[in-house]
Amino acid sequence: MSLVVFESLRPIHCAECRRGPLRHVVRESGVPRCLDCADLGHLVYLPRGNAALTRRAREASSLSAVVVRRHRGRRRYERQGLLVEDAALARAERACLADAEARARRRARDRLRRAAEDVRFTAAFAAEILRLFPGCPPERARAIAAHASLRGSGRVGRTAAGRALDEQAVSMAVRAAVRHTDTEYDALLMAGVHRFEARARLAARIDAILDGWRAGPVS
Repeated sequence: MSLVVFESLRPIHCAECRRGPLRHVVRESGVPRCLDCADLGHLVYLPRGNAALTRRAREASSLSAVVVRRHRGRRRYERQGLLVEDAALARAERACLADAEARARRRARDRLRRAAEDVRFTAAFAAEILRLFPGCPPERARAIAAHASLRGSGRVGRTAAGRALDEQAVSMAVRAAVRHTDTEYDALLMAGVHRFEARARLAARIDAILDGWRAGPVS
């Protein structure tokens, strides 16, 4: 189990030595303490962002702590970095420098592999759109698939159901595309209309477009 240190969003003073305001705080029984009073003052801060350096520093450090910060909008704590021993960080930095070229080549190979996977998945998603909505113009199907399946976007195509080409997930992506592209939905939102009300106003029109696409191409 990792030790946890909190990155403070407001001025906090140590309950023991009264120093402050503190950037990093340890909470013991709900009481804030500075790193020195918590016997962590000899550790150095390593921000997140370099996975190899973080992993090696943590493995080399006999004592470490995870630094987290409260994200108010998401209402959860998010990892910011790591506190590790100075000597461990130095060893980790030397190790990373020694194999930097090999890791760069591996990252390049991984990028190519992911890009190829994305192309195949987007094509499969577009094909499933056309199977469910044969009347959808092929270029629209490709555009919808590319948008929904963008890696790292969090959109429906990147969910587990989307990656499995679940019929409901694919249909949701198509419906969202029609809502934003073929109606004044975005304009209603900009005018201050609540999204649920805007969706209700436009539901019949969206259904008509989707029903037409399900029926197949016009001969």
